[in-house]
This record gives sequence, C-alpha cells and structure tokens, in this order.
Amino acid sequence: MSKPLVHTPEGVRDIYGKEYAAKLLVEERLHQALHSFGYQDIQTPTFEFFDVFGSQVGTTPSRELYKFFDKEGNTLVLRPDFTPSMARCAAKYFMSEKLPIRFSYRGNTFTNTSALRGKLKEVTQIGAELIQEPSVRADAEMIAMLVKALQDAGLEEFQVSVGHVEYFKGICSQAGLDEETELELRELISSKNFFGAQELLANRQVRRDYCEVLLKVYDLAGDASSLEKARELVNNERSLQAVERLEELYQVLCEYGVEKYISFDLGLLSKYNYYTGVVFKAYTYGVGDAVAKGGRYDHLLEHFGKSAPAIGFVLVVDDLLEALSRQKRKPEAEPDGVLIVYEDGCFHEALDKARQLRGEGRAVELMPAVLGGIENYQEAADAHMQCRILYYAEDGCRLAEKTPGKDREGWTKRDI
Repeated sequence: MSKPLVHTPEGVRDIYGKEYAAKLLVEERLHQALHSFGYQDIQTPTFEFFDVFGSQVGTTPSRELYKFFDKEGNTLVLRPDFTPSMARCAAKYFMSEKLPIRFSYRGNTFTNTSALRGKLKEVTQIGAELIQEPSVRADAEMIAMLVKALQDAGLEEFQVSVGHVEYFKGICSQAGLDEETELELRELISSKNFFGAQELLANRQVRRDYCEVLLKVYDLAGDASSLEKARELVNNERSLQAVERLEELYQVLCEYGVEKYISFDLGLLSKYNYYTGVVFKAYTYGVGDAVAKGGRYDHLLEHFGKSAPAIGFVLVVDDLLEALSRQKRKPEAEPDGVLIVYEDGCFHEALDKARQLRGEGRAVELMPAVLGGIENYQEAADAHMQCRILYYAEDGCRLAEKTPGKDREGWTKRDI
C-alpha cells in the first residue's frame, strides 16, 4: 500500500495559524493604503485565455506559464501577472470612459519557472493601476502610494529605485541595435551582468563609443544628482526627454514629501516588454529581490482595442512578509477570540453563552472537555488566537484571560 500523499509540489506551500493571521493583517494594511488614494477594488479570473498573456503582449514567457485546455480546445493559462488582466477589463468595461480609472486588486499569481532560488511558484500580490492619466503627476501618485503602503505594512528602511526605459532605448536606437540585440542586452543589464553585456556588444561589433555609453548605464544610479550625469552622457532626444521626465517626477515626489525614499537607476529595466516609460522597484533588507515592482505601460491596452496610457505597480506580499520577519517587524494579530470548554451536562449553558458572545461580534469556539482542567487548554487557545477561556463544569464556571503581549505563561484564572 502506497503512503498517503501529504506534501505539496515544489514551489508552493501551506500557510496557517498565526503566520496566516499576520499575512492577512499585512494584506489589509496594504489594501487600506490603496483605498486611501481612491482606488477601487476589482477581481479578475484566476485563469484567462492564452492570448491575454501571449508573447505579443510582452508578459511572462510561454514556457513559464501554467497552460491547460478547456472542452472547446481553447488554451487557458493561470495568470502569471495581473496587469494584462487589468488592461483587458479596462478595454471591455471602460471603452468610452474619459476620466482616469483607478483599480486596486489582490490575489495569487502562478509562474512555472525552474530557476526557483528559494522563490515560490505561487505568490500573493496586491497592486494598483491608474489608467487614462499620462502626466508626471500620475507617476508620482503611484510611487507615493507605494511608499505609504510599505510604511503602513510596517517597513521603516526601504528605497524605491526609479528609472526610465526610454533612456536605454534611446541609446540602443542611436547605436543601431536590432530588436533581438536590444532584448538580450536589456536582460543582461537588468541582471547586472556587466561582462555578459560587454561580450554581447563586442560580438555584435557595436561602435566603441556607443559600447562605452551603454556600459556606463550600469553606473547611473544614486540620488537625484545622478540624473545630471545621465544627461551629460547622451545626446539623443529620446534619452534626454527621459531624463527630463525623471527630473519633473522628482520635483512632484518632493511635494509628496517622500523624497528620502527615492533613488534613481537608469540601468533599471524590466523583463516585461510592455513598459514604455517610468519604471520602479522597491527594495528593503532581508530579501534578495524587490518587494514591489511597477511602471508605465502606455501601449498595452491597444492589444485589447483601447488606446489609453497607464501606470501601475504590484507588491509581492510573501516577499514583504519575509522582509518584515527578518527585520523583526512582522505584525502580530491581537488574539480576540473566546474558547468555551464544557463538561458533560453543561452543554446548554455553554451554548447559550456562545450565542450571546457571537451576537456581540466575538469569535467563539465551542469544545467538549477532554483534557481535564482549564489550564490544559491554554496552549490550544494561544494557537487559535483566543484571549479568553470559559470552562463550564458541574460545580461552576472558571475564566482564564490572556494578558496582552505576554507569552503562554501570561494567563490569569478565576471563578465566575
């Protein structure tokens, strides 16, 4: 007889108890931060038609998608990314809308990658999209909202690194790079592979002066003063306009009062092809990758029949929780439940009390006495996020209460 299958596949995991309570608490804090800027919730399907995330859209590579077929033979995929779904919804339901559209969302995404490096294949994401607003003020709103969300989640030390894809594209265009070479070079630069980029440019016989400029993009990172260095490095209009946009963005971010969290990186590029302007990532201690990523995608909606500029970002809740845990800033949900334990003959009295407390909005667990006295249920109450135990016996009722902030020993007991 084979052993029962109880473990999960690679790249996914179970989460429960206090860890899950902490995750829900962080999710709600992030959710409220987005709501405070006027963003409205939207829910999209967990799976969509393949073309929503296809190569023309510029999202996740096909080999990293979880694909399956419906009864009609259509290829469906589990969503690897929310943004194309948001674009599809905007085109379907807001085709004639002229005012800005603000979406917020949360849910799980799925990426079938073999290069895990400790990463999950299923992660929880919370994000926002601002559609039909092309201005630099929209870029600033999105980044300022991200800063507030990270602060509300509990982070104190983090940086939002900001770049602009047109700066790099302008240099590539001036250097005469074909689309394939530009794509390869972008991947090398985004992964900070300097020697790989150097080798690629040499193999493609790119002019030496352009090689030097492209490789110097690696060094264009730091505070606002790095933008002046970026300006001095180039002489093409496309790249210069990108620098000007970033300078304007910084001024608006200063008005929001979030400039201390902002740095610039002209070598900041994305694996997603749909980004067209400002891009940004948020970094903090305790995790190797960014906890949030975003950018402007002014042409993505055209794939779904609507021409509209847009910008958005996504927070990876699992990575954020790991960072909070390693920084010892992980929030703990306050226990507020009640455990009612009853001995034989006391069920009706216990049930009446449970009904009363539930009517008052309390979470109440009703349990028959199988372990003996009230002290034997303290560990279970801790695990179940309960701060009170009522023990009904033939000779009366006892109450145990948990002192806030105390460990398992912080219980006081008395007869009632």
